[in-house]
Amino acid sequence: MASSSVVMNFRVSPLSLPALISTGGGRRSNRRHHRFHDVQTPCLNNGGRKRNPTVLAVHENGASSVVVEIDKTLQNKDSLFSNAIVEEDEGNKVINNTDTNSSSSSSPSPLWNDGYGTRTVKDFFAAAKEMNKFEDGGGPRWFCPLDCGPPLKNSPTLLFLPAMDGTGWGLTLHHIALGKAFEVRCLHIPVHDRTPFEELVKLVEEAVKLEHASSPNKPVYLVGDSFGGCLALAVAARNPTLDLVLILVNPATSFGRSQLQPLLPILEVLPDGLHAPVPFLLGFIMGDPLKMASINIGNNLPPTKKLEQLSYNLFALLSCLPELADIIPRDTLLWKVKLLESAASYANSRLHAVKAEVLVLARFGNDKVFYSSGKDNMLPSENEAQRLARSLQNCKVRNFKDSGHTLLLEDGIGLLTIIKGTCMYRQSRRHDLVRDFIPPSMTEFRYAMDQVFGLFRSVTGTVMFSTLEDGKIVKGLSGIPDEGPVIFVGYHMLMGTDVVSLIDGFLSQKGIMLRGLAHPYLFTLKAESFLSYDFSVFDWGKVFGAVPVSAINMFKLLSSKSHVLLYPGGVREALHFKGEEYKLIWPDQPEFVRMAARFGATIVPFGTVGEDDIAEIVLDYNDLAKIPIVNDYIINLRRDSIKIRDDASGEVANPNLSCQVLLPKIPGRFYYLFGKPIRTRGMENVLKDREAANQLYLQVKSQVKHNIDYLIKKREEDPYWNLIDRKMYQAFYPSESDQTPTFKPGRIGL
Repeated sequence: MASSSVVMNFRVSPLSLPALISTGGGRRSNRRHHRFHDVQTPCLNNGGRKRNPTVLAVHENGASSVVVEIDKTLQNKDSLFSNAIVEEDEGNKVINNTDTNSSSSSSPSPLWNDGYGTRTVKDFFAAAKEMNKFEDGGGPRWFCPLDCGPPLKNSPTLLFLPAMDGTGWGLTLHHIALGKAFEVRCLHIPVHDRTPFEELVKLVEEAVKLEHASSPNKPVYLVGDSFGGCLALAVAARNPTLDLVLILVNPATSFGRSQLQPLLPILEVLPDGLHAPVPFLLGFIMGDPLKMASINIGNNLPPTKKLEQLSYNLFALLSCLPELADIIPRDTLLWKVKLLESAASYANSRLHAVKAEVLVLARFGNDKVFYSSGKDNMLPSENEAQRLARSLQNCKVRNFKDSGHTLLLEDGIGLLTIIKGTCMYRQSRRHDLVRDFIPPSMTEFRYAMDQVFGLFRSVTGTVMFSTLEDGKIVKGLSGIPDEGPVIFVGYHMLMGTDVVSLIDGFLSQKGIMLRGLAHPYLFTLKAESFLSYDFSVFDWGKVFGAVPVSAINMFKLLSSKSHVLLYPGGVREALHFKGEEYKLIWPDQPEFVRMAARFGATIVPFGTVGEDDIAEIVLDYNDLAKIPIVNDYIINLRRDSIKIRDDASGEVANPNLSCQVLLPKIPGRFYYLFGKPIRTRGMENVLKDREAANQLYLQVKSQVKHNIDYLIKKREEDPYWNLIDRKMYQAFYPSESDQTPTFKPGRIGL
């Protein structure tokens, strides 16, 4: 199946654009933004004659429409526009995307369809092959893939700078997801183009400047894949005052130590008849075929079905690899290798001038702080991530050790997920975790719950109960308010393990996105140096809406009518000492009731039980502090921690941060009980009356404790509390969702 994207066959000059452009038939397009991709200049075909292009309107909507030119010979290529409707519009074809998820809005609903897995590497080859059929002898040009659809309101622009293939289709797997969050534009460098690197830098630079002039308060994203990484760094170095965000995927700045260096003299003397196998071999060097073939294979399939699907995909992929000889013919390969050498030298000489935000996705190095792609056989990315992180002023690194050089075309985590999880997505100059939040997609939810937390979910067998207005306790979340703002106030279990089940339950049962208030230390660069390993669970926490706990963030969340998750006991409760199981360690003074009353928010107290069913604390802070070397580490950790409360808050004001030494147990079950909602609408007296606020605070705390006591008592009646009994039941009565019975709830007073 060919990629359903639009190929634009025109030469681009970003600074010579009309303010308005016809959308066909002489009509004018009513647009807010007039971007560099809107072109109506005549193009030259291979014979040097001017041709009149067909003008197509793609994704027309109030906030963003894309007008492109395409040769009439493309109109009969049905495979190219397989997901589009072609309509006659006054003699010209108008292509409208019919994806129901493409409607422009401020934010998509949780579990939206990001399309990841619906496109494969086969689509990449099909699109590249289609592109090469219509080469007009022109130079580099920009295009907008049809798959991207219209972006969300106020979305920034993302410019994709391709790898050595130059096709611009390197984001094929990610078009739908990225198209929701960005206005995506891809650079295509024709196969026979010989534009020097400096000229390519100027072309991208002009596009960036035009974007900045059009929307000066928005960042411009440059996603550079391998060679494109050098191009992105060069542009950033030449424009240190512009607001740029660079995503570098295995950047080719390490080309001087590449395995391609000794290949150049061999290629120069290689006869044309022996060139055909070279691109085929490069395909294996650049990527991992198994990872490429695993893209659309469901994780829940039986092993035999997985193997069958993998074999089919691998055969289809291998049949496409010979097409690399057309994408990168001999003379082009020679030129590209020389271009890589020039690009790496140019970019490396200017790293000191790069002021932009940078995220490097590259190979794992010896230093545990820096991680990258671990099977890169094309470039020595192993140490390059470390070098770039040391050389660049504002750089983050993430590890994808099971991927190859072309990790964007391999099975794994979507690029948008990585950008969100590293807090790199923003719509303005200043990053705002509340305003810039994009809810998790269904792909992200399934991947996280199956691949990241799958074992945890399986062994804990979480059961949730909620309380109706009449006080009746029911299994499930039917007692939870659907409309916000809502504050869920509860007890933080050991190591914060309760959060995973909460996010899972609320998204799967109610479609509600909980916005957790987390310790600010988890959002610092210092924490990343200690905690980041691959794409860590802390990155996933940010994907699922965690924000640093603060009054201003809580104000923003409640003003947007969010469902907020709050733990008054915070890290002190999650890292409690031996003998403090289920002890509420809360501040002495109320901290959230006035904020709740200010917005008329509903407060839902909840209790959780289960931490003592999975592990036993062997050494806590008091024990570890007696060990000299460990105590020095704890002191340094506390010195670097962020203080979020004053001393008047009591024991939780300055918690002693340290990780306990735990002894695992045969896991029991996790239980959650959400109490009767407390509605603060109409409680204006709480805003001014300190005593009234304190009484409400004590009421919430008392109900949380009551819920915990209720669960501790009732779990004794659960016939499947034990993991072994629960798994035996599931073996005899298998189901897609865990329907293992539990105790029968009653009223809270029983």
